[in-house]
Amino acid sequence: MIEERARVAEAGDGYAWVEIERRSACGNCHANDGCGTAALATVWSGRQMRTRAISNLPLRSGDEVIVGLADGVLLRGALLAYLLPLVLMLAGALLGDAAFASAGEEPVILLGALGLGLGFLAVRVASRSWQDDVRFQPVVLRRVIALESVEGLTS
Repeated sequence: MIEERARVAEAGDGYAWVEIERRSACGNCHANDGCGTAALATVWSGRQMRTRAISNLPLRSGDEVIVGLADGVLLRGALLAYLLPLVLMLAGALLGDAAFASAGEEPVILLGALGLGLGFLAVRVASRSWQDDVRFQPVVLRRVIALESVEGLTS
């Protein structure tokens, strides 16, 4: 399970809206001074992402929690969002090349763009069908106990 620390923005019955800070793994890399990805990561760092998570815990706004996402969900989402449109674009371009070989590049480009558009449409339809599926939702696993409260209990 993939786990991430979050702050509760709003709590409801059976769910919680949580805010997660976007971070990059570039801080751990020694080559980040000359890396374009690290430069882009600094632009996105510090921004909050708000998402709805399933929760059976009694939570209040401001609580620190650990949110989990089942293994494989992130991979499935990435394959759906990135690979499916790319494959359909290439299939459209190959179909255009095979069907209209003597017509030039225009049918290849047109059918490739049509395949890409169909890929985006398929991603939208699939993501809407997964939207309410509990298997693909983040879950609040536990509340984070602040170090100050633990120290206060031991004193």
